[in-house]
Amino acid sequence: MNTMIADPHGVDGTRRRLLGLGLSALAATAIGISVPGLGLVAPAAAAASETAQKIASHFSGVQTMTGEFVQFGPRGEQTGGKFYIQRPGKIRFNYEKPSATTVVSDGRSVVVENVRLKTADIYPLSKTPLKLLLDDDIDLSGSKVKSVKEEDDLTTIQLQDKSLFGSARITMMFDPKSYELRQWTITDAQGKDTTVMIFNVREGVKMDPSLFTINTQRLREFNAKGVNR
Repeated sequence: MNTMIADPHGVDGTRRRLLGLGLSALAATAIGISVPGLGLVAPAAAAASETAQKIASHFSGVQTMTGEFVQFGPRGEQTGGKFYIQRPGKIRFNYEKPSATTVVSDGRSVVVENVRLKTADIYPLSKTPLKLLLDDDIDLSGSKVKSVKEEDDLTTIQLQDKSLFGSARITMMFDPKSYELRQWTITDAQGKDTTVMIFNVREGVKMDPSLFTINTQRLREFNAKGVNR
């Protein structure tokens, strides 16, 4: 989840201007989208700016979030669906038809499942850039912050933690006035990006715990058939 800039009032008048996530790459290998010309500069010192920390603290305070998404993969593929986030560590992406893909994190593991193909990939959450997005607190101190760019209509924060997931990185974009998350882009170790644009977002919504339950029985069935990759 190649560069795309959506008009702030486009896509049925509901989507904000966003530039990128990385869940389709997660739904196969890693996660990402390329955003040429974004021009992220300024090392970690700038990242610790007061504005950036306020944004991170606000986002960290959002315990639940749900909405719709459109995802753009590294080869230009496009799909969409609904997402659910519950901090810490839980996320669910239901991809719309014809895709049969679901991505679920229960706080420990991330499973990418395709019921039609009877395949399931499982990753430790701690080894994916999603961990930084889903942490209780987004910490802008230390070496995690690679760059921060502040503009009138967008604040972009790029995070990376080589000790956890190597060369992969996550870039998050926020509204500088409302501090709302507009998008995230995950770039995998090969430099491939996946972008997810989010819209119709609601915060503070009560979540059904079953949304974040991994179907271990189905995983065992896939493994027993020798289909699991």
